[in-house]
Amino acid sequence: MEFNDSLSIGMDDFSNNEDMEIPEVLPMMAVRDVVVFNYMIIPLFVGRPGSVEAVNEALASNKLLMLVTQKDATKDNPTEKDLYEVGMVCMVMRTLKLPDGRLKVLVQAMSKARIKEFLRTDPSYQVAVEVIEDQPMEGEVSVEVEALMRTVREQTEKIMSLRGILSADLMMIINNIEDPGRLADLVGSNLRLKIPESQKILEETDPVVRLQLVNELLAKELEVSTVQAKIQNDAKEEMSKSQREYFLREQIHALQKELGDTDDYGQEIDELSRRLKKTKMPKPVRKEAKKQLNRMAMMHPDSSEATIIRTYIDWILDVPWKKGTKDHLDLKRAKEILDEDHFGLDKVKERILEFLAVRKLNKSTKGPILCFVGPPGVGKTSLGQSIARAMGRKFYRLSLGGMRDEAEIRGHRRTYIGAMPGRIVQGLKTTGANNPVFMMDEVDKIGADYRGDPSSALLEVLDPEQNFEFTDHYMNLPINLSKVMFITTANMSDTIPRPLLDRMEVIRLSGYTLEEKVVIARRYLLPRQVKENGVRPSQIRIKDETIEYIATHYTYEAGLRNLEREIGKICRKIARKIAEGGRGPYTVSKRNIEKYLGPPKTIPESELQRLEQPGLVTGLAWTEVGGEILQIEVNLMPGKGKLILTGQLGDVMKESAQAALTYCRSRFRELGVKEDYFDTIDIHIHVPAGAIPKDGPSAGITMATALYSAIVQKKVIGKLAMTGEVTLRGRVLPIGGLKEKALAALRAGITTVIIPEQNKKDLVEIPEDIRKKMDFYPVKDMDQVVKIAFNNKSGQKKRSTGKKKK
Repeated sequence: MEFNDSLSIGMDDFSNNEDMEIPEVLPMMAVRDVVVFNYMIIPLFVGRPGSVEAVNEALASNKLLMLVTQKDATKDNPTEKDLYEVGMVCMVMRTLKLPDGRLKVLVQAMSKARIKEFLRTDPSYQVAVEVIEDQPMEGEVSVEVEALMRTVREQTEKIMSLRGILSADLMMIINNIEDPGRLADLVGSNLRLKIPESQKILEETDPVVRLQLVNELLAKELEVSTVQAKIQNDAKEEMSKSQREYFLREQIHALQKELGDTDDYGQEIDELSRRLKKTKMPKPVRKEAKKQLNRMAMMHPDSSEATIIRTYIDWILDVPWKKGTKDHLDLKRAKEILDEDHFGLDKVKERILEFLAVRKLNKSTKGPILCFVGPPGVGKTSLGQSIARAMGRKFYRLSLGGMRDEAEIRGHRRTYIGAMPGRIVQGLKTTGANNPVFMMDEVDKIGADYRGDPSSALLEVLDPEQNFEFTDHYMNLPINLSKVMFITTANMSDTIPRPLLDRMEVIRLSGYTLEEKVVIARRYLLPRQVKENGVRPSQIRIKDETIEYIATHYTYEAGLRNLEREIGKICRKIARKIAEGGRGPYTVSKRNIEKYLGPPKTIPESELQRLEQPGLVTGLAWTEVGGEILQIEVNLMPGKGKLILTGQLGDVMKESAQAALTYCRSRFRELGVKEDYFDTIDIHIHVPAGAIPKDGPSAGITMATALYSAIVQKKVIGKLAMTGEVTLRGRVLPIGGLKEKALAALRAGITTVIIPEQNKKDLVEIPEDIRKKMDFYPVKDMDQVVKIAFNNKSGQKKRSTGKKKK
């Protein structure tokens, strides 16, 4: 007998429905293994054809159904003699048809009833019933009855407590019931009694007698529960006995060890102990490892806890606590390796050589935290491999793009099944050194969700003042990362969290010039693609001018990925010709390039016939894939002073347009127009490539110049571009990404660039060969911009000394 708490939930909330009229004739269904008491809501699985027919008949009429328990639960087709006379009239609340043809029915007991006559037995039972009413209580509840009810409540609570299924909800309902009959039904329905005992309680109409029956059964159940608790205590003592036997077995193992007859588990413990003595590690780590090894030795070899500890000890032994590689501190050799692997990138190479120089003078210097920021395809990741080769260190790459789980960095705690250390500790184990070059790609694309924020976990890893005692959740031991050289890469720094960006030394890699692309393609890309496609170098001939043509007419990028793809496409087509019997060599030139690559995919800006007319000015923009030129058009129409902005402009760019208009309105006398001129026209500013979103303040002076040009009907000088933020009073404020914008201007054949005065200091970052080809004019205000743009160059020019103006 057990309590079934699920049947009692909410029973006190349903009334007896005494006002409901119950018909004399009802369909009847036999149930087995359960006696339905009053106020119960119970789910039933109906599978017998007669029972299904009875449920359907009830649903077709008033949803009322007579439920009667059968005496023998094993009979599938019970007769009239196999059924009890007293049952329960129930209402069918809900039905669900199961895939196997059975019905799941939810019924609520309405009233106790007796079968007077069986009217029909096929296809389903139909019976005449009479409702059975409980004998009414005379006067108030007596002291004896109140004592009996209290005894029943207390015994019920004791039994549920012994069983460990004490339900606060059920006890609250039991304590609130004041009617003896209802209390007897509720407790009786939750005792899994034998069918005759439950039926005897059901058939009793005197509430007090019914409660006495329940009290007797409770007393019996309490004895059974007490014996059950004693059995459980004996079982615990048996477990203690098993532990004693385990210690005895361990003593036997010790004796076997003395006799030289050790088992496999003992050999494994000894092997771990020997490895622990040989491995160099800090004292706190060795102390923890010994402690875990002693715990493992006292456990049964097949226990799950022993397996977890064994894995943990293996990780402790595999982490290179004091094992590292020796740095190659020959600066000339390091420079040769860096120059051999990468062309250009002088700023990055200089920083690496500086670190090696400091390392040579101060052996205890901490590893730097570098962040390479630049467009895709400029060689950020491969640069990390070259740095590791130049320094003689191991290299490990970790991609952070799309990472959302903090445990990827810090690891899982050992309480979880399948717990593992984080990627930092895994990288140390993989390299087998405590001073590798650790490359973390795509640091600007880390995500965050309910599992944590990996970028916050990186704050400790990428901080030289903290990472000397980095703690992984799995290892739970301080790990020294100060000797690791961390290098992160990103396409843009705007999306990197500020605290994380502040811990790193940012080195910006701009795109390559056309000359650099040709050199890199000749030295690196072409030999690599020739080798990968199985072609011999003597079988393909391609001149530098052809590579330059591919770079300008088939790719449009700051990096080199697409250029390498196009070269690979040429090598594959030549490989097919050779595989089909051709001998070569095959020459690729401008004349036959379309046979290999098809028609050109892009037309360089320098070859486009750019219109030179009033209201059209070229600006410079920065994107995460490099610099771009931006054509800004202004048109004036008769109107009422409305400003129209198109081209998917962002809020900042719209504000720049408003500032440009305010500047022009304040200069109406210089423009030669009347004061109310702007109230008589509509101004439309459009930035082409309208499907591409654009934002930022650096197009401010471009918009102001274009508006100025449209009003005075004068076009700006040819091959001119400009960048800078404009204020209401015409001041020109600094911008970012000057080198990328200069490269974009050079690709477009632009030779004159207007820049803010405060960006003059950034000209040193632009290679000297580019500065020789271009004129840069630093300006402080819009008045200077207007003089330069309309061929009155009284502004101060800043250009390389390598070029002289004729």
